Amino acid sequence: MGSSLTSWRFLLSRRWVLFFFAVLLIGYGTWWLGEWQFGRLADRRERNAIVETNEKQQPVPVGDVLGVGKPVAERDEWRLVSAEGEYDVARTVVVRYRTRDGAPGVEVVVPFVTEGGETFLVDRGWFGTDDPEIGPDKIPAPPSGEVTMTGWVRDNGTGESTAVDSDRSTRAIASGPIGRAIDRELLNGFVALRSESPEPATALEPVELPDLGEGPHFFYGLQWWFFGLLATFGFGYLAWDERQNGPRKERVAAREPSERQKRREIRRRQIAMTQEKARAERAEEKARG
Repeated sequence: MGSSLTSWRFLLSRRWVLFFFAVLLIGYGTWWLGEWQFGRLADRRERNAIVETNEKQQPVPVGDVLGVGKPVAERDEWRLVSAEGEYDVARTVVVRYRTRDGAPGVEVVVPFVTEGGETFLVDRGWFGTDDPEIGPDKIPAPPSGEVTMTGWVRDNGTGESTAVDSDRSTRAIASGPIGRAIDRELLNGFVALRSESPEPATALEPVELPDLGEGPHFFYGLQWWFFGLLATFGFGYLAWDERQNGPRKERVAAREPSERQKRREIRRRQIAMTQEKARAERAEEKARG
C-alpha cells in the first residue's frame, strides 16, 4: 500500500499541481458554458410555448393588451389583437436596412387611430427596394377609410437603433421615439399586421413569424460538457502514463542518445559503401590497364 502511494507522489510536484488546477478551471468553465446553453434552451422553449399559445387564441381588442406607458408583458408577445379605425398615412415611418433572403428593403410602420381615439403603431410588412433613402410617398399605401385589422403584439426595440431621423426613418421600431417624432401619444409596443379589411391595392410582404425551433443549444451544451470530460480524462491518462513509464521529458532525453547512435551508424555504413565502391572502381581500371 505504501509503495503504491509513493508511486503517485509526483502528483505533488509544482508542475502537476498547476496542471491539476488548470484542469479544474477548464472543467468549471465548460460546465458553466454547458449550463448556460441549457438555460438558453429552457428560455427558448418557454418563449416558444408562449408564442404557440398566443397564436392559437382568438383576437382581443388591442386596448386589452396595450396601453399608454404600460410595458408589454412577456406573456403577451405575439398575442393576437384586433382594432377598427383608420391609418394615419401622413405619419408613416420607414424602417430601413431590412433584408429578406439577401434582398434589400424596408419595413413600413403606420400609426393606426382606433374609433375610441387611441393610436398605436402597425408594422404593415416588408417592401423590397434598392433605394436606401426611399420615402413613404413611394411605398404602397394602406387601405383608406374605415379599416378592420388584426395583428400580433410586439415589444419595442431598444438601443440607439430606435432613434428617428428627421425624414421619419429609423432602424428599429419603438413606440416612444416614434411617438415623439410624429407628435402623437401612442400605446406602448406595436402590432405586426396579420390581416386588414378592406385589402390594400398593393399588399406588402407579410411580417415574418418567429422561428419556433429550439436552435443548437442542446448540442452546444453537450459539446461543452464533452470538452470538460475530455480534459478530465486527459489528466488521468497522463498521470497514469507517468506513473507507469516515468516523466515524458526523461523518456525523450533517454531516447535521444539512441537516436544519435542510429544516425552515426547509418553515416558509417554510407561511408563504408562509398569507399567499397571506390576500391571496386580502381580495381576495375587496373584490370583494364
